[in-house]
Amino acid sequence: MIFEFLKGVMMVVNRKWFLVLAILLVFINFASGDTNWQIQSVNSNGAGNHPDLSTSNKVTVEGIILNNPSFMLNGEPNENSSGLGGQWQIYIQGDGNDHAGTAIWMGQVYDNAWGGDGTYTNEQWLSEIYALNHDPTTGYEFSAGDKVRVTGLLKYYNGKTNINERHSTEEDNNITIELVEPAVGLPKPWVITLSDVKDANDNKIFDATRLSGGEYYQGQLVRINDVSFVERNWGADNTAVITDGTGRTLPVKYGTGYGFSKSCNLAETFDVIGIFDQEGVYRLWVCNYDGNGLVLTDRGSKYNLVGEVTGDGKVDFTDMAELAENWLKCIPGSDGCSN
Repeated sequence: MIFEFLKGVMMVVNRKWFLVLAILLVFINFASGDTNWQIQSVNSNGAGNHPDLSTSNKVTVEGIILNNPSFMLNGEPNENSSGLGGQWQIYIQGDGNDHAGTAIWMGQVYDNAWGGDGTYTNEQWLSEIYALNHDPTTGYEFSAGDKVRVTGLLKYYNGKTNINERHSTEEDNNITIELVEPAVGLPKPWVITLSDVKDANDNKIFDATRLSGGEYYQGQLVRINDVSFVERNWGADNTAVITDGTGRTLPVKYGTGYGFSKSCNLAETFDVIGIFDQEGVYRLWVCNYDGNGLVLTDRGSKYNLVGEVTGDGKVDFTDMAELAENWLKCIPGSDGCSN
């Protein structure tokens, strides 16, 4: 009798521990989320194949914000637009071993022409954008260089898998962005050449394993040195073409930053730093230009300090190296430049 009683007690205890263990496993799985690398998985044809592309499950992923959204797309509210109205987008780049990046996008107008459902009024749109730009708990305003956690639905479009609302204004489709750590600094750009992403015939290099070619750098900051314009096409929201002189070329998408409303003072040969993107073709996306004359990029940040020139949010030896490399150089045509 006593033995049977103790056996029953042990069964109850074991069940309780099993339940606790199961809850912990679920929590650990939820907390770990996805990586940007997993989200950007593709098949042999280059189409996204993450399992949640075909479900209503939301993913959670962490990364460092690479851009100011107001410098990437025109977010001005326009509920009567024949297009997508206002648009908002940031890129986050994984850190550590998470070698990939993901675009987070939303639009104001999701009518049938765009395969969607619903439109945000101008007032609703501004409210939605405000929510995306601020941590929901603290009200902290996000900036490039912040590490965040993003939760939302996946949608494949034109070569990459995005997090977005799947063109629906339904509340269940909302995106949530939470602060993980402020001002960690922008990742150091990968220094690449056009031969890393284009072959000798100027065709894109595609590798479904994403260990080489354009897929390896997608959604991340890269730097390409010693290029020149094939087509400058200067101006906000336009697209230029650069070359390295070997016959290889690459489109450069200009953002909507104020720097593109000024004249172009880039030297004949320059460097470019931007987000490696794919919109049917591989391209670089440069959101703003700070007018430095030597590098097509925007080194501005609300966390900039005196002497901080590399854009990573801190003053260190990399800033000194950059200063030393450009010592006594000047922008051709500027005052005091003898070149």
